[in-house]
Amino acid sequence: MKMVDLHTHSNKSDGSLTPTELVDHAAELGLSAIALTDHDTTEGIDEAISRGFKKGIMVVPGVELSSEYQGQDVHIVGLCIDHHDYDFCNKLNEFVDSRENRNRKMCAKLTVAGMPVDYDELRNTYSDSVITRAHYARFMCEKGYVKSPKEAFERYIGDHSPYFIPREKVTPMDAIKLILSADGIPVLAHPLLYGFGKDRLDTLVCELKEAGLVALEAQYCTYTESDEREMRTLANKYKLLVSGGSDFHGAAKPGLELGKGYGSLCVQESVLNTLLRYKRNLYKTKA
Repeated sequence: MKMVDLHTHSNKSDGSLTPTELVDHAAELGLSAIALTDHDTTEGIDEAISRGFKKGIMVVPGVELSSEYQGQDVHIVGLCIDHHDYDFCNKLNEFVDSRENRNRKMCAKLTVAGMPVDYDELRNTYSDSVITRAHYARFMCEKGYVKSPKEAFERYIGDHSPYFIPREKVTPMDAIKLILSADGIPVLAHPLLYGFGKDRLDTLVCELKEAGLVALEAQYCTYTESDEREMRTLANKYKLLVSGGSDFHGAAKPGLELGKGYGSLCVQESVLNTLLRYKRNLYKTKA
């Protein structure tokens, strides 16, 4: 039985492995395919695909977009995207610009508070990555401002911490539209992590389905068997396909393994095959 992982990150966003190292690790673990879904960037996809050809690993081009719904972060994963689509790439660049503006403001706040964080130094330290709060946490550890990334988030840069500045975000409906514009498959990532409650999550999925949502991440690294059954039931209710992945970040999430999550994740190759059939049928319909 061949296994896949359709939610992974490299050091092009906030993971610790390069795209090449990520593919090599997938090969070591015997996975048949992975999707590279870095945050708001597709910079690592060509490298990963090239390495995948050499290692016999299929690399699905993907992305994970941050959005906001009723004041809450909601992530939409795009699978099988055309990562060279001109308009799509331009829009992602706008996402990066918005993130950079936020980052400069956060650096200024931390500096005023006695923890100097120079944006250019931060940028140069992680020159191949889209800067996220995970990079802040590592940087602050290296500077001796905190003892661990966990402390950095809890005291300084977490969602409700004094030095956090939210960046401008699109709605999940906008994120879905953007992924569809690149011929991708929009997937609601880790639905249970948002803490919406059953009714509110149902409402969200209903609204996203109307906006063009195709799939729901029914298998995830933190899900129990009961959670997975609940998500599959929700997907069936709205005639959505299912996806699954570990949300692997390498050393940035200790104990979380590629393809296995925290030990019980098992996403079969048939999950990917179903998504690929949907993509092929979509092309036939358009033709």
